[in-house]
Amino acid sequence: MTLGEKILARAAGVKSVSPGDIVLARLDLCLGNDITAPLAIQAFYQNGGTKVFHRGKVVLVPDHFTPNKDIQSAEQARILREFAREQKLVYYWDQGEVGVEHALLPEQGVVVPGDLMIGADSHTCTYGALGAFSTGVGSTDLGAAMLTGKAWFKVPPTIKLIFKGRLPADVTGKDLILTAIGRLGVEGANYRALEITGPVIDRLSMEGRLTMSNMAIEAGAKTGIIPPDDTTRAYVEKRAQRKPRYYQSDPGAEYERVEVFDVTGMEPVVALPHLPSNVVPVSRARNVVIDQAVIGSCTNGRIEDLRQAAKLLKGKRVSPRVRTLIMPATPLVFRQALEEGLMDIFMAAGCVISPPTCGPCLGGHMGILAKGEKAVATTNRNFVGRMGHTASEVYLASPAVAAASAIKGRLALPKEVRGSNWKVGVKK
Repeated sequence: MTLGEKILARAAGVKSVSPGDIVLARLDLCLGNDITAPLAIQAFYQNGGTKVFHRGKVVLVPDHFTPNKDIQSAEQARILREFAREQKLVYYWDQGEVGVEHALLPEQGVVVPGDLMIGADSHTCTYGALGAFSTGVGSTDLGAAMLTGKAWFKVPPTIKLIFKGRLPADVTGKDLILTAIGRLGVEGANYRALEITGPVIDRLSMEGRLTMSNMAIEAGAKTGIIPPDDTTRAYVEKRAQRKPRYYQSDPGAEYERVEVFDVTGMEPVVALPHLPSNVVPVSRARNVVIDQAVIGSCTNGRIEDLRQAAKLLKGKRVSPRVRTLIMPATPLVFRQALEEGLMDIFMAAGCVISPPTCGPCLGGHMGILAKGEKAVATTNRNFVGRMGHTASEVYLASPAVAAASAIKGRLALPKEVRGSNWKVGVKK
């Protein structure tokens, strides 16, 4: 079995599963946010619910419209707040403690390797980076799960992605997953699991891995699992709030197919509007003039992402025409950035610093685009109208490309703002 199949088999209480099997499995966690959880809570009560199946396994994170932007969003947040208090939920964050859910849960050790979890948010697949099987569901599925602690799954076939070669400077996890989506297409992995492996992944940081698993859904995948290793253990074991289970695929595990990516000589890439699969090298899109740069979100709002951006912005100013938004994904990331002096760099460069929020990623608040405007963003979707007006455009890229573009006022490669004498590992 693959490691994903092993997790499903364990949770279903059977010795083995195969693609196509339908199983009823016990959940280790279920997650909702301020958009999806109110409907789930309504379904919970309509089905006779009075008490959640386990107050330590139902997680609520009001992260999309907080601080509340209007009366409707305030009412949504109030529903979560009152439910969390009524049910005495262990994992509920509010005010100065709340962060972007898919950055917050791994950081706080709430989700651990080997978990089976669902979330009423499509990017719940993020936790595959830890070696968990996690996937997005609808609000009514979440409501039923909060009541019963179970969910049914059709065991997906698995596509194995192998990344090999020498990773060039400036090429990040974001570039790797965009390249994979470009090859697979936005429906190329529909109802499949992606198992992301190879020597390049072995050397990738946990932040880079979380970025890659986060975007598995952009190829249609149910989840994007990375086999846990020493990097996983180092990240998890200092913060895990439950005992992790480290699964590995069997040597003879069967895959639907294998896709190999040789990254040697690869350039940073960008996804052009209006699909994450419209991927081209940044060098072929440098004529795109931008109005806004967004560095943050559940995809790229972690400390490593902010460090990459700050390294390029240090001692420079962003273009006067580019609104540059910096959004640490969690309060801890915000504090780390503050202590490391990154916030001073961002403010000196002319950036706007936001509290943790998903706001602009889905056109909610904090950085909405007007008609005809263009943004480079480290977020995960660039659909029509995703960040604002339907006649606006979003270009998906890494934090380094977004920072370089903010300085140049157009899509740019990081090396364009370093100068010709820059070398890897040499501070300028």
